[in-house]
Amino acid sequence: MRPWVKAVVFAGPMTLALLGAAVIWAGKDKPATSADYENAALVAHGSRVYADHCASCHGANLEGQPDWMKHLPDGKLPAPPHDPSGHTWHHSDGRLFLIIKDGLGDDYPTDMPLFKDVLSDHDIWATLAFIKSTWPEEIRAKQPRPRPSPPAN
Repeated sequence: MRPWVKAVVFAGPMTLALLGAAVIWAGKDKPATSADYENAALVAHGSRVYADHCASCHGANLEGQPDWMKHLPDGKLPAPPHDPSGHTWHHSDGRLFLIIKDGLGDDYPTDMPLFKDVLSDHDIWATLAFIKSTWPEEIRAKQPRPRPSPPAN
């Protein structure tokens, strides 16, 4: 066998394996920019973030607080569930991201803290990916999608 043929036969598969590993590794630490509920690593990270920062109010099983639609004496609403029985899925991912990061605004009093100085954008997207991963497909299908941008003039 000629030397260059040996090189191709033996180095080719090794090069492909190394290239594939490099592609996988390069994407490993890439920050999330969406709630990709099919990304197992992102969902696992979101599960941990949810347990650490959300479960104390929204429930370990995403069940929310009792009577979550009834105003408390201070005028606030209890933490809603994030399971299919709640209304989380009525909002787009982008809206949910902004609620977690920046809150609901002064017009909607709530006990939920702002997370912009606590969680990274990656953590927020991961948390949403985890929540969405628990919903049945028919609920995910009903969730609003972002509106397309108007065409440039």
